[in-house]
Amino acid sequence: MTTLAAPEVLTRCRRLVQPALQEAVGRLHPWVSEIAAYSFGWCEVGGAPAVASGGKGVRQALALLGAEAAGAPGRAGVPAAVAVELVHVFSLLHDDIMDGDPARRGRPTVWKAYGTGPAVLAGDALFALAVETLAGAGSDAVRLLSAALSDLVRGQADDLLFATRPWTGPERVRPEEYRAMAEHKTGALLGCAAALGALLGGAPPATVAALDRAGRHLGVAFQIVDDVLGIWGDPLVTGKPVHGDLRERKKTFPVLAALDSPTTAAARLARLLGSDGPLREMADLVEECGGRSAALAEARRRMALAETAYELRPLLDYLLRRDL
Repeated sequence: MTTLAAPEVLTRCRRLVQPALQEAVGRLHPWVSEIAAYSFGWCEVGGAPAVASGGKGVRQALALLGAEAAGAPGRAGVPAAVAVELVHVFSLLHDDIMDGDPARRGRPTVWKAYGTGPAVLAGDALFALAVETLAGAGSDAVRLLSAALSDLVRGQADDLLFATRPWTGPERVRPEEYRAMAEHKTGALLGCAAALGALLGGAPPATVAALDRAGRHLGVAFQIVDDVLGIWGDPLVTGKPVHGDLRERKKTFPVLAALDSPTTAAARLARLLGSDGPLREMADLVEECGGRSAALAEARRRMALAETAYELRPLLDYLLRRDL
């Protein structure tokens, strides 16, 4: 495989996958298909072509790189890429409802644009379509996707429960619990993408398992970098307000790592998180307590573990450094 910079890899993979993905979504009920197309960023409400762009296509790229790691052409991983992308967007539709998020990528989320019921229906349709897409690839492929889905649900459940737990005391959320949650919620699907691509490319079980592990490490790094961006990211780049995760009192890795610091600053941070304290001061305290540096160090550690699967290297540094 020719070595390309990450943006070129993503572009090449999107071009291979996009026709198959659009063909799959086009098989849905026309109204559901429009809602799904909106969720992918392909159209506006009503079906007019969209100016907005979709996501980067990281999961698609991992599936194609997994197939190439097996010595097959990237197109062998297209069914895996389509299935995983469908599941990813399905999970975003439901996440946005559960989190009450009104916007994604600079425009209304699906539930805000179409309503909660239609958003749930479209998510369910994408999930069913993902399973149908892989059905012809054999039971091993469906099993891999099912295992990733189980982990994703487990991670989402933990994430929702974290919100009900206190900031301090024996019941507080520990950084190691957060890492496990992130591996399930984010890493499972990234690992599944690479592993499925390898499986469809004819890789032996050891290679499939290695790529799954690498993708899971990548997912934890990806989630933690998102956490850093959620506090300190540029709103013009992220599409979210600065200090947004602190405003919503999300239990993200930088905050949890900062609260683990045995300092008076950490105690002050905990008090502010339990009140209507100033967001800028909270962000400064998270940084003073080492939360930001601990988050970036953990992301780099996970990236190093993911790099053992050299096939994924074109994406790794790019994803770690994005928008920071």
